[in-house]
Amino acid sequence: MGDVLMSTPAISALKNYTGARITLLTSSKGAAAASLIPSIAEVIVFDLPWLKLERQEGPVAIFSLLELLKEKQFEGCVIFTVYSQNPLPAAMLAYLAEIPLRLAYCRENPYALLSHWLPDEEPYQLIRHQVKRDLELVGSIGADSSDQRMQIALRPEAWKTAVLKMTRRGLDINRPFLILHPGVSEIKRRYPMEKWAGFGRCVLKEMPLQLLITGLKEEEEVCTKLENWIGNGAFSLAGLLDTAEFAAVIAHAEVIVSVNTATVHLASALKKPVVVLYAQSNPQHTPWMTPHRLLFFSIANQHKSKNQVIAYVDHKCYQEERPLPDEQEILSALRSLCQ
Repeated sequence: MGDVLMSTPAISALKNYTGARITLLTSSKGAAAASLIPSIAEVIVFDLPWLKLERQEGPVAIFSLLELLKEKQFEGCVIFTVYSQNPLPAAMLAYLAEIPLRLAYCRENPYALLSHWLPDEEPYQLIRHQVKRDLELVGSIGADSSDQRMQIALRPEAWKTAVLKMTRRGLDINRPFLILHPGVSEIKRRYPMEKWAGFGRCVLKEMPLQLLITGLKEEEEVCTKLENWIGNGAFSLAGLLDTAEFAAVIAHAEVIVSVNTATVHLASALKKPVVVLYAQSNPQHTPWMTPHRLLFFSIANQHKSKNQVIAYVDHKCYQEERPLPDEQEILSALRSLCQ
């Protein structure tokens, strides 16, 4: 979902430049953000085998997707990737679907698989923020990249339903609240729950804030435990908010404290201050155009990626061992944002 959000400035630039109707082909995880993005008219959800997902579609389903893409007679295709991904499987799909214009970064020479090719210099020559990477890709065909804001549209009804859910859990919506988001998509980004609890107790003791704990349905049990460990003033809404409601809640929060995950990019799109407990990976995915503080910590060796591009970045950028930030460090970062 974070990747989709970071591509919104480029998608908007592409739409403004071409006047085209934009369809997003993305995974089931990426699709969660699509309904909030005004420049996207249609979404095709498909879990392709070259993406890191628990479940992927098989060959028969891929041929069905190919037929669907042919039927829609798309005129062009832009393939957005992070620097550690290979665009050629998606380029082959677009080629077989007979989409005439196909644009992507690629480290290898793609020959006829791409009609418009940018040699990928990342990460060996430079590392850009993902937003800039995507903007420069569409900029190569003339799309204006002057508006670099991440763009989502809030739904008024989503805030109303979110308020009902928060009120039922005991949160006073007339008092300021902080969002605490501990959930991770990868174990390497995890910050220990006992440290989250210690930080939460410090906040309630020293700042006039309520704590709203957010997470996915599968994180409900651990977030409820965290709520109990922190005590009065903490409220878990894990599994209770859809994406539109979650975005609305972020928009009304004083500040967000999270690991480096999609929540950070929602906060960026909404210009909300965010403290990020940032596992040392993906240096191109920091908060974008919003007040923030980054507290880096090292990834344990057993959890480091086997992707050799990521291994190169790890060796180049993260040679110094960084311990987990303690509760007082997070509190200090939080205070500096709330001044």
